[in-house]
Amino acid sequence: MLTRRTAILAASAGFATACADSLAQPNRSPAYKTGLKPLPFAVQEIYPAAHKGRIHIAGGLLAENGRVTSVSNRHIAYDPRTQTATTLASLPASRHHPYAVDHKGRLYLFGGFGTNPGAVNWIMSAETLAYDDSTNAWSPRASAPSPNAEAVAASIGAHIHIVGGRRPKGAANLAYVDHEDTTRHLVYDPAANTWETAAPALSARNSATGALINGLWHVAGGRSIAGGPTDTHEVYDPREDRWRTAAPMPKGSGAGGNACGALNGHLYVFGGEYFDNGGRVHPEAWEYNPASDAWAPAPPMPTPRHGLGAVVLHNMIWLVGGAKKPSGVDTSDTVEAFGLVG
Repeated sequence: MLTRRTAILAASAGFATACADSLAQPNRSPAYKTGLKPLPFAVQEIYPAAHKGRIHIAGGLLAENGRVTSVSNRHIAYDPRTQTATTLASLPASRHHPYAVDHKGRLYLFGGFGTNPGAVNWIMSAETLAYDDSTNAWSPRASAPSPNAEAVAASIGAHIHIVGGRRPKGAANLAYVDHEDTTRHLVYDPAANTWETAAPALSARNSATGALINGLWHVAGGRSIAGGPTDTHEVYDPREDRWRTAAPMPKGSGAGGNACGALNGHLYVFGGEYFDNGGRVHPEAWEYNPASDAWAPAPPMPTPRHGLGAVVLHNMIWLVGGAKKPSGVDTSDTVEAFGLVG
């Protein structure tokens, strides 16, 4: 387990804020920016990252006529300022649900699910990749101690943290039912190219979302196999290597495949899906204020989606890709932004 000493050293190195940003004029109310140029293809189940001023999307599930047909090995960088996308080096293998993380100016990709040729399988991966901007190439790094996917990842201090999600529950590793929820907390040291573990989360869940606010890692929503969608909200303090509970999301707002970003010290959570009573994608968005430990409604999404990515750049939360209906239906190329418009 990550020791208190190493956690304190990591904290003293300074906290990365790839998922956090500040609004220049906090007295103004944020709103959505729509009508933006879409991604070059429809994709869902993505965990993109802000890297060198662009939104990097690697892997995911691709669709034809809105319905998932294949697993992606594509890697693009979408520039929010010009609303254009650049095709970059493909992944070594197709992967859905991998999480991209910018750490100290370098892009990394972790876990997710691989597939057999011509199929859409759920072969969970322990792979770690690093991207070199100068050569436009991916290279392997030390694999995680165990396969991981549908987790939450963040750059915190000197390390990259991955918590929760799913893991293989036995020898089988091919289909979604071969996996189970976990509280596992993995920690990658890019400088040493080594892995260790830290304090596990308080509850097991997958497909949650998270962001850093004032050096604390907020993880909200998601779902579990046993309990379905969850409103759980837990906060990790890396200085003490300890989790605590915070105010849960409003009742009924928990969902798998939601996304979030932090602006002006507040957490904003968007979208997600659930399957009860016919299922739907949440149009609601929610704002959390750490000072009052309370949630409030935010403006609803213009295009509700699950399996989307949320990336903070230029004082805006960019909401990219996803699907407009539950599961693999109505996959989208939509790009919208939330923040101070105008």
